[in-house]
Amino acid sequence: MPNEIYHLLIALGIGAVIGAEREYRSKSAGLRTMIMVSLSACLLTMLSLKIGVENPDRLAANILTGLGFLGAGVIFKDDNRISGITTATTIWMTAALGMSVGAGYVVLSLFATFVVLVVLVLLMYVQEWIEQRHQARKYRIVCMYQQETLDKYEELFKHYGMQVIRNEQYKSEQKIVGRWVLIGSAQHHRQLTDYLLDDRDILELSF
Repeated sequence: MPNEIYHLLIALGIGAVIGAEREYRSKSAGLRTMIMVSLSACLLTMLSLKIGVENPDRLAANILTGLGFLGAGVIFKDDNRISGITTATTIWMTAALGMSVGAGYVVLSLFATFVVLVVLVLLMYVQEWIEQRHQARKYRIVCMYQQETLDKYEELFKHYGMQVIRNEQYKSEQKIVGRWVLIGSAQHHRQLTDYLLDDRDILELSF
């Protein structure tokens, strides 16, 4: 079997393994995307070496530039956080692995693939453990305006072990609205929201 086909098959396998993990977690870039990224990077790298241009690294640099646009397409912002950054960096890394295979560094590529899987799979549990003990949430409370601010709720937040990292209050017609970003454990967030849901002075609550 020619080395080129052998390298393409390895690149396909690397893309499939990483893509399967992304597909399992229902990410926007899944199995087929990662396979195509790895294969295309591998093929373009092999072609850049075979064409024999004066500076073959220029084609490799253009591969990474093109992948930057693809990665940007999977990043989006929702209400509380930016999502898709891990998927974007995984696309970038998958391309690097494909390029490495195309350049002939097969053992290095396989070891790097193992490291990527450790980061994506095992460190996910570490991340979840940290988030259970330290997570930020955005709260919004609306009450009837009664010539007083909502500072009393900030004391309540501290009672439930929350750290206030941002707050703002404003009056709208006959209502006063408060917004806070709080950091605390998942358990403390649950206890706080249970209390706020039972508070009859609160007309609207989002968290």
